[in-house]
Amino acid sequence: MKKTTYILILFFLFQMANAQIHEIGVFAGGSNFIGDVGKTNYIAPNQPAFGILYKWNRNPRYSWRFSAMMSTVKAFDSQSDLASRKERALGFKNTITELSGGFEFNFFDFNLHESGFFSTPYIYTGLSYFTSDNLYVINGRYYNDGKSGHLAIPIIGGLKMKIANNFVLGFEAGARYTFTDDIDGSLPKNGNFDSLKFGNINSNDWYVFTGVTLTYTFGNKPCYCKE
Repeated sequence: MKKTTYILILFFLFQMANAQIHEIGVFAGGSNFIGDVGKTNYIAPNQPAFGILYKWNRNPRYSWRFSAMMSTVKAFDSQSDLASRKERALGFKNTITELSGGFEFNFFDFNLHESGFFSTPYIYTGLSYFTSDNLYVINGRYYNDGKSGHLAIPIIGGLKMKIANNFVLGFEAGARYTFTDDIDGSLPKNGNFDSLKFGNINSNDWYVFTGVTLTYTFGNKPCYCKE
């Protein structure tokens, strides 16, 4: 009985592996920060951002997606519309390195084995882990107290299109809601720096990646079945 079960499991996994199509590619664009320093615009890229991504398409409507992204985020009070921030005149930069995995959903069927040009809007969410510098501010000057890791929830929307037999082009904007408030140094992690806190300590930081993806598709032609 156990032997039969193992054979059935292996057969099922083999069938799954041969019924998928894969994508691997790159992301290029820009990043911006939303927090206690600088502007509060949702999409306002001011620094280059780069990454790689992989997708495992389960059917024409959804896929599992994994990515690695990197960017330097910058923000300056002098560019803010808020008078209080302009008067404070802080400015910082921090390096974000992110790993993310989650679920991508297509609004329309996106069967990569169909011929011709077609497109669909899509959304993506999951869980991200990123590292950043531990910053703190003394007399208007920033200092670095090492690095640490944090979790974030990515919320991404975009439009992708098949532009050739094995290539998919996408345009997307994705906000990351982080579980930290110290990317801009407003809430230092070191307990010895509690007196250096500033801004709204009850509101966590966000960062946004906006750009273009280009992926190459490969894998056996799947047999998509209606569920």
